[in-house]
Amino acid sequence: MARPRRSRVRGIVFAVLALALAAGILRHSPADQNASTTAAAQPATYRPGVPGKLRLRQRSRDKSPELKGVAAKPLLKYVDWKAAETAIIICDMWDGHYCTSAAQRVDAMAPKMNRVITAARNHGVMIIHAPSGCMNMYEGTPYRERMKQAKTFKPPTPLKRWCYLEPGVEGKLPIDDSKSPCDDPVVGPRVRRFSRQHKAIKIIGYDGVSDSGQEIYNTLRQLGIKNVAIMGVHTNMCVLGRPFGIRQLVKLGFNVVLVRDLTDAMYDPRAWPYVSHTRGTELVIEHIEKHWCPSIDSGDLTKVIPGSNDPDPEVLKSRPAASSP
Repeated sequence: MARPRRSRVRGIVFAVLALALAAGILRHSPADQNASTTAAAQPATYRPGVPGKLRLRQRSRDKSPELKGVAAKPLLKYVDWKAAETAIIICDMWDGHYCTSAAQRVDAMAPKMNRVITAARNHGVMIIHAPSGCMNMYEGTPYRERMKQAKTFKPPTPLKRWCYLEPGVEGKLPIDDSKSPCDDPVVGPRVRRFSRQHKAIKIIGYDGVSDSGQEIYNTLRQLGIKNVAIMGVHTNMCVLGRPFGIRQLVKLGFNVVLVRDLTDAMYDPRAWPYVSHTRGTELVIEHIEKHWCPSIDSGDLTKVIPGSNDPDPEVLKSRPAASSP
């Protein structure tokens, strides 16, 4: 009686293996490969410019010399940005991290970030996803080709692979991240644990994917973008230092803001100045507000000034009217 039972088990195993093999064949079918090849071969399409103005409540910090060593006073200012001249850059929102606490905070942040960029995208804002070191996962997609095919522009200042701290401009950071910035109780090995952008942040439509400073600069220039809102991680590292980060964007002449409720620092409260992780992130944001660019709340990117997105009479004159139903 044992032999027939073994035969049935063997048959079930073979059936499962056959289904798995079929699924693998379908997943990597020639049709999928041809689709990627077709996307790479076709000219990239870019989002149309549409009317609409975002009203940003920008927060910066007083730079008065007499306030050195004292908490700088926040300064508030309302600024209007045209949606058609605005881009959002999402920095290094990976699907994993060696620091489990940092990864958990990204998990919590990603759904809100997706809601914000969805609203901004629908108002005509360009969305650029920049998960550094993961471009192989997006090769052949329209999002990757859109960035690669943009016309090349010469930047007004050299693009750096990394923009380091500038003591003459900003002094030192308000937190110590020089040793182990991970706030896990027991810090694991600093090895790569990511392969792509967090799955909760969707890449669709006219979005772009790049971690190249030159590609991102080319795309911004080609689309006539003057304003950049940057969100993502980590505030004291990649958000400041990447070739598409705050230091580089400011030097390129863009109007830049940090989205302060959609960022997180790498900081361990066991290091100077011995404050909570949340306060450590806030200190870095305040440092940026004082020395580099203002910050905003993400809600400012989700709505436009009422009436500013109505049809533009000048555009209507130059384009054919819609046909009657």
